[in-house]
Amino acid sequence: MKTKVPFVAILLTALILNETASAADRATEKADRQPNVIFFITDDMLPHHFNFLSGTERKILTPNIERLADTGTVMLNQYTVSPLCTPSRYSCLMGRYPSRAVNPFFLQNTEKNSGQTHVEFNTHIIESDRNIAKILKDAGYVTGFVGKNHVIEVNDLKRAKDYDSSAKLPENVSFLKSNHDHVCQGIREVGFDYVDRVYHNNPDFLGLYEVAVHNMDWITEGGVNFIERYHDRDEPMFLYFATTLPHGPTEAERAWNANPLLSAVGYLDEPITVQPARETIPERIEAAGLKVTDDACNMLWVDDALGALVDKLEEVGELENTVIFFFNDQWMESKGTVYQGGTHTPGIVSRKDGFPVGSTCDALVSSIDFAPTILDVAKIPYASSDFDGVSFLPYLNGQLQDPGRILYFELGYGRGIIKGNLKYMELRYPEEVTNMTKSERKKLLANWNAKRIRKHMQIVTEDPSAGFSHLTAIPGGGHAEAKSTGTKHYPGYYDPDQLYDLAKDPREQKNLAKDPEYKQKLEEMQREMKKKIETLPGTFGIL
Repeated sequence: MKTKVPFVAILLTALILNETASAADRATEKADRQPNVIFFITDDMLPHHFNFLSGTERKILTPNIERLADTGTVMLNQYTVSPLCTPSRYSCLMGRYPSRAVNPFFLQNTEKNSGQTHVEFNTHIIESDRNIAKILKDAGYVTGFVGKNHVIEVNDLKRAKDYDSSAKLPENVSFLKSNHDHVCQGIREVGFDYVDRVYHNNPDFLGLYEVAVHNMDWITEGGVNFIERYHDRDEPMFLYFATTLPHGPTEAERAWNANPLLSAVGYLDEPITVQPARETIPERIEAAGLKVTDDACNMLWVDDALGALVDKLEEVGELENTVIFFFNDQWMESKGTVYQGGTHTPGIVSRKDGFPVGSTCDALVSSIDFAPTILDVAKIPYASSDFDGVSFLPYLNGQLQDPGRILYFELGYGRGIIKGNLKYMELRYPEEVTNMTKSERKKLLANWNAKRIRKHMQIVTEDPSAGFSHLTAIPGGGHAEAKSTGTKHYPGYYDPDQLYDLAKDPREQKNLAKDPEYKQKLEEMQREMKKKIETLPGTFGIL
């Protein structure tokens, strides 16, 4: 005797089988799809923050960064072209030397310096620039941007009439929101589909002291929202995620333990809970047997942001098809110079199954290499002439790098190259700087310090006779490069020509430029420098 199966049961079975097949099809489609790419860029990390490097004294807790290194490859010989926030970011997003910037501010600055390009906080990406986000978007990626900008040009931002007034005043509420909307729109115009939770600049420059604090939770929620919104669409995702830390202000009440309701747009309605609670930060550090400091707390807060993104990717089934680049914009030992303490900044490239090269890669790579590498990862064709950099994906896949690559660096009045074990640097001030009078120095420094006093920022010096830095023609240098200015850390700091053997002298303490034994090597490096500079816009001073 046959048993009749109810029609409803048959229908439910069909629906379940259909849904199972659809889920399997979606999984297959995801596996065949171009990978998602997360570019996670931090700001001003110090050498002891890199727990994933062997020999680093453990002072901080960064389990998620180390987890990334464990499943990926550490790029041991990775450099930034220009160790400063803006040009470093320009090189990453453009794949080109910052001196190729064509924004009006940079071109005007070059003209002011008698045609000598002066790379600093002035190399901005504009709408006409063919940056990595625009290329990916045109190739079918959905592109997202959250966190610190400081590179994409946005003009005509407002600031409070009274820098110390309350963020709750209606006029301040209005200008903070207006500025954020204006910045987001500017970033959309250069190729990003989704833009939110943006600090246009460092917190001190948001136009109001009360909001001059970090809020990693607020930024991270923007990144998590991007993944949540777009993970189930056909397009692969590209997310540029830029932290504001560990750049200052670093004190607890303006960083990890600041009022959680404060953000770049003023006061939030409620605290954000996308990361572990802030009060657990010192508890976890202490439980790990480490000293609780603001430095350690801020870095764990950054690490929690990375963890939240990775957890969300895993939750929505996208982690297996995501490549994560972890990069620090410059090494903070000598920010504002092209010494190793500014340019050498190891990073991580990670995916779930790792790369054939293994846990580390010795290839000599630069920040201008990110754009072509990301395009290779995304399997998007491009012309090698589009970029100054070259893809390092072949090295991740196990190919050996051909010997002889030369890395070039540019920042302020300094230029540098590395070839083999040798590092050559040139320091050239234009006449407008070398001929500056005492009265001009005094006026320049007074104006500079007045702006910093208004914003409650540290004063570097009040001595107008103090030496300039490699970066700026301000007596004593600006705050960004204050730690490395002068001969305290580098005996040859003001030498116009500097040559170092990095194998014997990695901290660049002995300038070999005047050593007769290195005369031939010096001349060889000078020729290489000249060849490179001749391929770039503008001029660079000749003694």
